[in-house]
Amino acid sequence: MRKIRKVAVLGSGVMGSAIACHFANIGMQVLLLDILPKDIAPDASKAQRNSVAKTALDKAVKSSPAPLYKQSFVSRISIGNLTDDLASIGDYDWIMEVVIERLDIKKQLFEQVDKYRRPDSLVTSNTSGIPIHLMAEGRTENFRANFCGTHFFNPPRYLPLLEIIPSADTKPEVISFLQDFGAKKLGKQTVLCKDTPAFIGNRIGVYAMARIFELSQQLGLPIDTVDKLTGPAIGRPKTGTFRLGDLVGMDTAFKVIEGIKASCPDDKQAQALTNPNFMEFLMSNQFFGDKSGKGFYQKTREKDENGRPIILALNLDTLEYGLSPKLRLESLGLSKQIDNPKKRIPALFNHADAGGQLIRASLASLFSYASNRIPEISDTIYGIDDALKAGFAWDFGPFEYWDLIGIEQGKLAAETQGESVATWVDEMLSAGLSSFYKTEEGIRKVYNPANKSYESIPGAASIIHLDNYRQLSPIYQNEEVILHDIGDGVLCLEFISKMNTIGGGVLQGIQEAINIAESGDWHGLVIGNNAKNFTVGANLMMVAMAAYQQEWDELNMAVHLFQETSMRCRYSSIPVVAATQGYVFGGGCEIIMHCDATVAAAESYIGLVEVGVGIIPGGGGTKEFAVRLSDTFYEGDIQIPHLIERFKTIATASVATSAYEAFDLGYLNQKDQVVTNTAMNISEAKKRVLELAQNYTTPIRRTDIMVLGQGGLGALYTAANTLYLGKYASEHDIKIARKIAWVLCGGDLSGTQMVSEKYLLDLEREAFLSLCGEQKTLERIQFMLENGKPLRN
Repeated sequence: MRKIRKVAVLGSGVMGSAIACHFANIGMQVLLLDILPKDIAPDASKAQRNSVAKTALDKAVKSSPAPLYKQSFVSRISIGNLTDDLASIGDYDWIMEVVIERLDIKKQLFEQVDKYRRPDSLVTSNTSGIPIHLMAEGRTENFRANFCGTHFFNPPRYLPLLEIIPSADTKPEVISFLQDFGAKKLGKQTVLCKDTPAFIGNRIGVYAMARIFELSQQLGLPIDTVDKLTGPAIGRPKTGTFRLGDLVGMDTAFKVIEGIKASCPDDKQAQALTNPNFMEFLMSNQFFGDKSGKGFYQKTREKDENGRPIILALNLDTLEYGLSPKLRLESLGLSKQIDNPKKRIPALFNHADAGGQLIRASLASLFSYASNRIPEISDTIYGIDDALKAGFAWDFGPFEYWDLIGIEQGKLAAETQGESVATWVDEMLSAGLSSFYKTEEGIRKVYNPANKSYESIPGAASIIHLDNYRQLSPIYQNEEVILHDIGDGVLCLEFISKMNTIGGGVLQGIQEAINIAESGDWHGLVIGNNAKNFTVGANLMMVAMAAYQQEWDELNMAVHLFQETSMRCRYSSIPVVAATQGYVFGGGCEIIMHCDATVAAAESYIGLVEVGVGIIPGGGGTKEFAVRLSDTFYEGDIQIPHLIERFKTIATASVATSAYEAFDLGYLNQKDQVVTNTAMNISEAKKRVLELAQNYTTPIRRTDIMVLGQGGLGALYTAANTLYLGKYASEHDIKIARKIAWVLCGGDLSGTQMVSEKYLLDLEREAFLSLCGEQKTLERIQFMLENGKPLRN
């Protein structure tokens, strides 16, 4: 059985260093090699000879967004150079080439790799488009059998697409292994590609981008308007299209477009793409985007009335930079009025104004192009959809978009503008079929054009996606939650409130879900969802309204309900496990800290952020930090440093930038686990429920929590004052910090004492309510609601 423990990455450029970091993220021992520096002296030291790789790795580690889950993981990476150290690859299980995109250089390197590698080692290239079979020419039979392309998208930690491109000589077991390893270990959406130009992601995605470029100029739409229309409005990243071009570098996008046209003479749609005058303007002036400081957009040093940098946009006709005109389109307004993207996208597609025309024409071209690429670049519909969702962060793949519009309507829109869909789509319609995907008894199936039938998606059984349960009757539902039966006697509570905020409906839903699980024949409960974010925290509007109207009894009851709900998770008679991803802020963090376990996707950003809105964690979070502190104390322990460390975590609203960092900050502990593949977190949480259920015993309520009283308060007040003197905190921050200290230390006790959770919860609730009466707290809450960011007043 093949195992990967040690990985050699050849090439330390932007992608090479980032890929090395991601292998370090998953616990691999990594060797990063690059060329010798130019004009290296014969007597140069080893450090000087390795300086190219060292400089590149140092730059990567300091970059933002961070390529490592934890900075300390860089210790898993060693460096060297391709002249002195290439022979050492014989000790490595996987050798990945990430050098410059030139076939001659890659072939020269692979000739050396063939000499030194072990016969059972994997060899892959991270090429973005060079044919795999050409790189393998001249290599030994064993090399070719264990060689293929593995194309990561940048940045490798964050974009989940991993394209796997075998050649005719690649062993089937190598392909299967890489698909499984990529999904389970690297946390990737692995997609099997054919050895065709630009593979799948770039072939379709860059075509879609180029088509929108053309249509924008034809319709006379300003680029920032296009970005609004082709961003979150249609389920794509907020960069839209032109900002995405600046982000990836227009020279890169231009090369891909030209490469497809040069390499695919029979691709009529790619050949029909024009080269707009504005592209020639950008290329000739080397205005490549963010990396050159100028592209479709130009950031100036001037500030607007709100203190933000003024950003100029390129006029596609005049080729001059200026402020974007304020264009009023009904379609733009419509995009803000309809929350559900599955309803919003068809509405935009059918709108008559220029914005609607852009979306309709661009999607129609996408439908036509994607359908005609089967079986050229992929045999499967889901392979194309997965590649675009994982590589370009689209919420929907081309065929999923088409299902939202309707196959017949999408076909008509394409034909109206002179494009045709593939014959297999016509055959579907003739057979009376009306969708590419369908769900049967919670199992999602997809149409297979080859055998003209619906089939289960490979690997889908290991992933729980709650959309597949929507056609089944929920066990329980209110306006903010749905309780699903996810099989094997396990329930899953899904938040469906706006941004998954925690309000009365969510709290009621958690309580009711636990009641149902306890009273029925259920093994336990998962609290999880498939949204981008687990939750952004408590419903601030509810808190603000009660505080502004001074309805203190109502607010007290609301906070008490939150605390009781957290404690209900802790002391239920069945196991409760949380599955998280994205933001796990405030009240969401408090909920998971009280569950029996948390299965956190590595990309979970966890934190008690309440200080930013002028309050303390009031749903049991501050209390829980006191509990966890107490559990770390031992006889002879110097307790104050631990107390100060945890105090600062809450007082500075520290957020873990990965699930691994959350352990260091105290949000996660030994009962919790991390999964690298976000799509698998609910499935893994379900397994954890079943494990815990075998011998589950209801925990006993705690009355043995050690708090430090006045001794701890003195230390924390001093620590708070240090933050203030260092200008890290305002006066109001210090007032909040003293409330946090009060709860952590059990109030003004004369000395160390054992207290109960109820005692600490009462202190926590009292402190929370007192801060809600502060004017500066109300100002912070209002600012957050209006601007989506904290005010430090």
